[in-house]
Amino acid sequence: MSEVRIAAELRTEFGKGAARAIRRGNKVPAVLYGHGTEPKHLTLPGHELLLALRQANVLIRVHGDGVDEIALPKGVQRDPIRGYIEHIDLLLVKRGEKVTVEIPVNVTGEVIGGAILDQQLITLSVEAEATHIPTGVTVDVDGKDVGFVVHAADLPLPTGTTLQGDPEALVLHVIAAPTAELPAEGEAAAEGAAEGEAASAESAE
Repeated sequence: MSEVRIAAELRTEFGKGAARAIRRGNKVPAVLYGHGTEPKHLTLPGHELLLALRQANVLIRVHGDGVDEIALPKGVQRDPIRGYIEHIDLLLVKRGEKVTVEIPVNVTGEVIGGAILDQQLITLSVEAEATHIPTGVTVDVDGKDVGFVVHAADLPLPTGTTLQGDPEALVLHVIAAPTAELPAEGEAAAEGAAEGEAASAESAE
């Protein structure tokens, strides 16, 4: 788990007008909270924050202006049209404490020809130390055939990381590819329709 340092400024003006002014300066309004402390209203540089958030569950060390804390992004608001960050909530964390997060389920390899991989879960809820959050969990499906199944409890988690939620939850399975053939009833119906059309044509003649 990487830690990204971002310079922060304490924010003393609030409201929509103040927020718009912050964004015009390519910065982002933020709130840092947690551990029973008073929330701190911050301003963060937009570009650096955008780059940091490309990493799942990134730890952000906000520093400057009397602030020096480690935080985990918990709520990111983006502009629905342009995609820029409008606001971010940061959860204060301490080294050694446990947090519950979603980590990605990554799949490698290819199933055998004629089979289809059906992935039901793309993320997994786990509890891990705040400063040692795994970047994800990987499942190798190379050469797997129809009937191969992986449940949440089957996934290899790093030491110190525990699964949250249903251990029997289906993560992925390999199923047979659908065929293009018509069912027998469908074929019979199609043949009957064709014979009926031929008979009608002969009668017309």
